[in-house]
Order: sequence, then C-alpha cells, then structure tokens
Amino acid sequence: MSHASWTGHRSHAPRIAAWISTLLLLTCLGCQDNAPISGADTSQKAPIEVTTIHSQAVTDRLELGARVEPDPTRVVHIYSQVTGRLVELYVRPGQEVTKDQTIGLIQSSEIAEARADYDKSKIEVARSDRQLDRAKLLLQHEVMAQRDYDDIEAADQAAHAELTRTIQRIHMLGFSPQGSSDTVALRAPISGAVLDIGTASGEMQRSLDNASPIATIANLDSVWILGDVFERDLGTVRSAESVDVTIPAYPGETLHGTISNISDAMDPTSRTVKVRVIVPNRRHRLKPEMFATLSIARKTAQQFIVPTTAVVHEGSSSYVFMQTAPGKYEQHQVTTGAIHDKTVVVTAGLKDGDQIVTTGAALLRAPSGD
Repeated sequence: MSHASWTGHRSHAPRIAAWISTLLLLTCLGCQDNAPISGADTSQKAPIEVTTIHSQAVTDRLELGARVEPDPTRVVHIYSQVTGRLVELYVRPGQEVTKDQTIGLIQSSEIAEARADYDKSKIEVARSDRQLDRAKLLLQHEVMAQRDYDDIEAADQAAHAELTRTIQRIHMLGFSPQGSSDTVALRAPISGAVLDIGTASGEMQRSLDNASPIATIANLDSVWILGDVFERDLGTVRSAESVDVTIPAYPGETLHGTISNISDAMDPTSRTVKVRVIVPNRRHRLKPEMFATLSIARKTAQQFIVPTTAVVHEGSSSYVFMQTAPGKYEQHQVTTGAIHDKTVVVTAGLKDGDQIVTTGAALLRAPSGD
C-alpha cells in the first residue's frame, strides 16, 4: 500500500468511530426503556382478607311507628262562661301560659241581668224577713194560726234560697255581686302550652253552647308516645316492658320508657292496636304530632354477624368462601337474616371459628360462560 492510500484511510477513521459510538449509545437507550425500574415491586397483591368469625348475642327488636300526643287528662278546652263579645285575646298557638293567667277579655250583658236578679232577690228577702217578724208576734199573741205562720216562714226561706242562687250565678260568671263592670277576664285553668285558638278578637261567644273552644291548653311536662302494633306482633308485646324511643327530629338521641297500656280495641282498617308509652318532656322539646319510633326487645340469640362484602349472592342463594388452607378457598351456602348498614346476620351455614373471606369474595366466584 502506498503512503498516499494509507493517509486517505486514516483521514476517515475518526468519522467512522463517531458513527459507531452514536449507534452504541442509541442501542443502550433502547434497552433502558424496556428494562424494569430498580426497586419497583411488579408483583400484584391479591385483595383477599380472611377473618375468623365467632357468634354474638343479638337481640331481635320490634320497631313500631308512633306519634307524640299530649296526655288527654292534661288538656283543657276553654269556653266562654258568658254570652258576649271577645274584646281581647292575649295568647297565640305555641305560647306558654301559667295557671290563672288572663288570656282574654269578654264583654257581656249577661252579667247585668244576673246583677238585676240579685238586686230583686235582696229586696224580696228584706220584705219576707219583715213579714216573718210580724208573723212571729201575731203567733205569740195567738192572733195567727200556725198554718199561716208556716206558709210565711216557707216563703221567707224560698226568698233566701233565691238570693243565694243569684250570688252563685254572679260568682260563676266571674264577677262580684258588688261590682259594676260588664267585662269578665278569661283565665287559664292550668299551666301549659296553647295548642290551638278557635276564635279571634271581636267575635261573639255564646257561652257553653259554642261548638269550638276559644283556646286549648295542654300541660306537656309529660307526653304520650302512641305506637301501632300489627295483629301478627301483638303476642310478643307485654305491658310494663322496656321500650326505646327515638325521634327523627333529634337524631342520635334515645329516650327510655315502659309500655303503660295496650289498647283493647283494634283498628278494623289498619288491623293495629295502640300501645302507649309515657315519657317526661323536659324543656317541652317533644311536640304533639311529632313522629317517633318505638323499639321493643323481643328475644336474644347467638348469631353470626359478618360484613356484607363477605356474602356473595347468586339468584336466591347466598354463599361465603371459607379458607381451607393458605391460598385455598371453598364456597359454602349460607342463610342470611336481617341486613344492617354494613353487616348482615347469617342464621345458618356457619359455625364458631370458621375462617371466611370478608374482603374480595366476589373475586373468587367461578367465571361464567365458556
């Protein structure tokens, strides 16, 4: 080889070396894209959890729909004692009143008539008293017969009885015989809450002949919780039995009481019987017509309570998966009962100490299809 040829080959050597280096670099980068990242765990952990189950004491409870009602023996309907016009009404529904508090004023002409009868009776009593005094003198001097004296004495007693009646009438109307006012105060007979108003200021009141009361007041220091028991459940409810009371208006709170009465009358339409529970009503938080729920414990039994995720349903059948060995599971049919928020009661098919899959049971189901 000549010197010139060797020189030409040497001039191309650096360029060929650069190409080879670039090719090797690209090859290495391609290999790094397909290589696993150092330290990463590429194995996927199966989401299967197994739990050893044990029976628990579970109390079967009867839930009854109910309502809050005032005690009827503590509810008073207020009517006007006189016929007249309702001048003022000072109370409104929901307002608390105390005993003897004035709740309204009624102006009546009836009191004027009662006072006129009283004045006439006083005059008649004075006249009959004078006649009886004269008759006593005549009887003593044997001028008057005993029979005539007896008639005068009877007339005097009748006059005094009439005077007593007119005084009682005025007192019953709420007035004094010596007064002159024609306006009577309407007073609350008990302390309590005003449930209803049946009239308005300016309306005429016709004494006890009115069909609707002026106001209805109830003492709500204690209230009735009335629940409806269906005919099929009546045999499991007993008087004096403990009851838990919950009110939707106050979630998270539970009141406790006992069944004070089971009605002897059945509603022919709903086929239910009323059950009464009396509870104290502090601060009058329980209002009439509020909804409530009565929970009555009936019996306690040992049952298995498992998460709803442990039970697999296929048609009308239910199954759980039991662990027979590490990583090995068998399907077992069970019978389920009451279902709660995140748990279900298994009434048959399990025994104490069984190991069942509580998470991931659906992943162990046999695949369907071909």
